[in-house]
Amino acid sequence: MPAYFERLASEGVNETRFQPTAFTGGAWNVTEQHVAPPIGLLAHAIEVDHAARSPQPMQLSRLSVDILGVIPIDEVEVTCRVLRPGRSIELVEATLAQGGRPALSARAWLLHMRDTEALAGSAHPAMPPRDAIERVDPSSAWPGEFIATVGEVRRRQEAPGRAWTWILPAVPLLEGEPVSTTARLASLIDIANGVTPRVDPREVAFPNLDLTLHLVRAPEDGWVGFDTTVTFGATGLGMTHTVLHDERGVVGSVVQSLTVRPHR
Repeated sequence: MPAYFERLASEGVNETRFQPTAFTGGAWNVTEQHVAPPIGLLAHAIEVDHAARSPQPMQLSRLSVDILGVIPIDEVEVTCRVLRPGRSIELVEATLAQGGRPALSARAWLLHMRDTEALAGSAHPAMPPRDAIERVDPSSAWPGEFIATVGEVRRRQEAPGRAWTWILPAVPLLEGEPVSTTARLASLIDIANGVTPRVDPREVAFPNLDLTLHLVRAPEDGWVGFDTTVTFGATGLGMTHTVLHDERGVVGSVVQSLTVRPHR
């Protein structure tokens, strides 16, 4: 199966331009890219840039992305720059642009790895077992090729805006290039805002303006669990908060700011 992106070949692995495939088609507008794969592309670029510069491996701790505009399904360019260099802590900025117009801006904290296995743990409740959760078809509620190709989805709905969801991604982020489990996770997590809508998206739009991912460890390959709660305020503001899991337990969290827009 093709990937979400292909790196353009003129400069090989140093090429900063990428061609999205039709699989990136969005949910709010099917002629634009869903921002989930481009966010994964930014995470991948940050990791590749760091590996090329530093002999000291670091791990992604936080990825904060601002969505600056819509992204047509056309060539994108990704650039990285170091804002705060360091031997144990580093702050990197990455931008995804089209035709010179920035569409996504991300800042990532990278941290040195230490052995804290004896301290590891979390009080967040575990996800329900997958075999106890009904399989669902997300494309029945959302249009777009990205949603249609996201893979197997299982969800337990407690209430509108509150659910536990397991997702098994089916499409690779990048054609012919190894991608870390962290970047693969980053290429999926924007879907959190749509896994348990509070209202029918045909009646109310609630796109997110940003996404902030915090990690406590690198995720394992395979299923991703979303423990999601959606909140709408009374003045057009909203928030989607998700605790992320893999089969070992808690991986981190993602928060998205929403602009709530009833159709009139």
